[in-house]
Amino acid sequence: MPGALLTDLYELNMAASYLRRRMIAPATFSLFVRKLPANRGFLVAAGVSDCLDWLEQFSFTPADLDYLASIGFDDDSLESFAPLRFSGDVWGVPEGRMVFAGEPIYEVTAPIAEGQLVETYLLNQVSLQTTLATKAARCRIAAAARIELVDFSFRRTQGIEAGLAAARLTGMVGFTATSNVEAARRYGLRPAGTMAHSYIEAFPTELDAFYAFVADHPGQATFLVDTYDTLGGVAHAIEVIDHLGLHRHAAIRLDSGDLAALAVCARRMLDRAGMPEVRIFASGGLDENDLAAFVSHRVPIDAVGVGTRMGVSADAPYLDSAYKLVAYDGRAVAKLSTGKATLPGPKQVYRGHGMRDVIARRDEPRPDGTYPLLEPIMRDGQRVSPMEAVAAGRARFEADLAQLPDEARDLRSPVAPIAAITPRLRQLTDEVQDAARRLAGTVDHSSVPE
Repeated sequence: MPGALLTDLYELNMAASYLRRRMIAPATFSLFVRKLPANRGFLVAAGVSDCLDWLEQFSFTPADLDYLASIGFDDDSLESFAPLRFSGDVWGVPEGRMVFAGEPIYEVTAPIAEGQLVETYLLNQVSLQTTLATKAARCRIAAAARIELVDFSFRRTQGIEAGLAAARLTGMVGFTATSNVEAARRYGLRPAGTMAHSYIEAFPTELDAFYAFVADHPGQATFLVDTYDTLGGVAHAIEVIDHLGLHRHAAIRLDSGDLAALAVCARRMLDRAGMPEVRIFASGGLDENDLAAFVSHRVPIDAVGVGTRMGVSADAPYLDSAYKLVAYDGRAVAKLSTGKATLPGPKQVYRGHGMRDVIARRDEPRPDGTYPLLEPIMRDGQRVSPMEAVAAGRARFEADLAQLPDEARDLRSPVAPIAAITPRLRQLTDEVQDAARRLAGTVDHSSVPE
């Protein structure tokens, strides 16, 4: 597990300064997304497991300290870093829940140096995994329970870690399998895959390749039919299926060309051959917009492998995520920067029917008809519960998907719900902002010369 140097230099600079001045009081930091990408009506919270694993093992190794010495950290700083472990508490939205702009996804309370040092890693994991989970969820919505989805993203994700995360998260939002064998083993997913064009090309003829593959892998009779001539490949697949009696255990895969038109022709050929049970699988640069088109035009495609565009969330590859101090030593604080102001103090998000959310002070009573989204997930630097199976996040996702308003699930012009703010949190915000302005001696901008 990587260590404490997975951070930005300024986090170390600040932590060293806090520790030099014996600033060890508890601080609360809030992690949230300021605004959603233009074409997103929701986010799916993800990344908690990897974050908790890392927090539990957070430490500076002797090699870490030697490196910090080489870039200018003095002996006092190194001595203060050496014994540090993450000893704080974390409240978080469990994986699979849908969240919206401005809502805390995680809140970290720890001695301020510890809370500061973990910012970069938490933002990295939550931003990446929430981005991928949300993209996969849009594919799930587009498939409309009509098309089975398989994760094909591993070879195109931006790194091995992202590939493993993508496989797990697609399982969480309802994909039925993944091509990623290590992810399948690690997370209890179903592995899926048959052959590539190179396999077909290695044999004298397409028929030779089909017969050889079925002989060696009788339970994986999905024939890749577009290496040479797609409809000719379908005819060859029909010949092999009929000769070997594979009608109930076979599929064909389309990977190039006009997939919708080819699927219609292939379905007609299969049905005429008395093979209505043979399924059609499609792949090749697909995303939620293609899936929605297949569904709306009733294209006879039974399953789809979704790869590159999902694995990198091509249309929305990043989030405007932030991790901000909201309280220190019992004092609520807030940032006033234009367009980046923050809500002060530890908070809770309460959810009502139809995804009507309200952001509140954490110590406020729960409004009638709501339930809290943030739960304690770490106390005193230790997980509250063991690592969850993918199915736990899947259950939460399914529950939220059933409640998601139609305008938020729209793929092209979504309108995301906007969380309300309770009067008590609004009052605290006004008080903290007014005090900050007084202390800062805010300039009257009208008097500043141009």
